Amino acid sequence: MAENGTILTTVRLATEYLEYLPHNPLRSTMEYYWTSMLTNYSKFDVATWISFLYHEVLYFAICLPAFLCQFIPAMQKYKIQQEKPESFDNQWKCFKLLVLNHFFVQFPLILGTYTFTELFGIPYDWESMPAWYDTAWRVYLCAVFEDTWHYFMHRLLHHKRIYKYIHKLHHNFQAPFGMVAEYAHPVETVVLGFGFFIGVLLLTNHFIMIWAWLLFRLFETVDVHTGYDLPFNPLHLLPFYGGARFHDFHHMNFQGNYSSTFTWWDKIFGTDQQFKEFTAKQEKSLKSD
Repeated sequence: MAENGTILTTVRLATEYLEYLPHNPLRSTMEYYWTSMLTNYSKFDVATWISFLYHEVLYFAICLPAFLCQFIPAMQKYKIQQEKPESFDNQWKCFKLLVLNHFFVQFPLILGTYTFTELFGIPYDWESMPAWYDTAWRVYLCAVFEDTWHYFMHRLLHHKRIYKYIHKLHHNFQAPFGMVAEYAHPVETVVLGFGFFIGVLLLTNHFIMIWAWLLFRLFETVDVHTGYDLPFNPLHLLPFYGGARFHDFHHMNFQGNYSSTFTWWDKIFGTDQQFKEFTAKQEKSLKSD
């Protein structure tokens, strides 16, 4: 009887799934799983537990390719600081602090997501799902707001009176690797992390936008910390995108290149001058060779 019940349940689910495939298989598949999620879990569960799981899976999945690069000889030509290879001890040290940071700092921040969506009437349902291009421009503006906040707060954290107490922890790794992206003092996580929520507060029109913005932000912040400047990186298509080489110099030099995503604030205030000089010397050296 139990076996027959399992078969009938499988058939029912398969039938329901096929009903969601009229014209656009990808969108229909997304609709099916999104609707199933909302059917089986409360909005609080989605905004809290599933969002935390979403962050954890995304973060370490995005870190994985750069982690594997260290074992692939053909990828070493893309490593920026080739004289400073990754070490297991540093990666394990980074991972342990990350786990503590994620559970005891970031998770409490995620706990406020449900309250925010309820307070401002943010919809979760599929019928209110915005078009992809509507979400895309909102995510882009989120990045602009976050980058602006990050530049000024990051620069402040480098002030000689407070640097050693907070931001110095993040600079324990002069040659960064992917996981270093969220390796930070709890105070820094909160202060710089507030920039993530500026766009969320101003632009969220559906819960999916929060996840879409988180997806982009994790890709970006891990990318600039990988220590590898990959020429086929799609993020390089973004105008004024800094990338791994831009931020890697910040870790190597400890000053300048304070922006998180774009380069315009550093250009406006001249805090990319040392990077320009360093790059010019590298190019001159390559030509002479």
